[in-house]
Amino acid sequence: METKNALSCLAALAQEKRLEIYRLLVEAGPTGLAVGEIGASVKTAPATLSFHLKELAHAGLVATRQQGRYVFYSANYAQMQALLGYLTQNCCARDAPGCGPDCAVPSTKSHRSHA
Repeated sequence: METKNALSCLAALAQEKRLEIYRLLVEAGPTGLAVGEIGASVKTAPATLSFHLKELAHAGLVATRQQGRYVFYSANYAQMQALLGYLTQNCCARDAPGCGPDCAVPSTKSHRSHA
C-alpha cells in the first residue's frame, strides 16, 4: 500500500460514525449488511449514512453489491489487511530487524521505555 492510499483509509476512519459503521461491517463478515440494517444499527439518517458509506467506499474500505432492490455493504478485508501491513511494515525494525507483527505485543517483562 502506498502512503497516499493509507492516508485515504485513515482519513475515512477518522470520524466517529464512519469508524462505528466500519467496525459493524467488519463484525458482520463477508456477507455484509443491507443499508437499512446499517442505518438502524448506528442510528443514522439515510442521507448521512449514504455520505459516510460513500467516504468508506472511496477509500476502498468497503465493497457494495446489489441484490434485487437492496444494496449490501461489506468490509473489504484485503484493504484492511493492506492498511495494517502498511502500519506495521517496519515493526520493531530498530530492536529486532525482520520480526513480524507478533512482536509488537508489549511484553510485561520489558523494562525499556518507548517514550
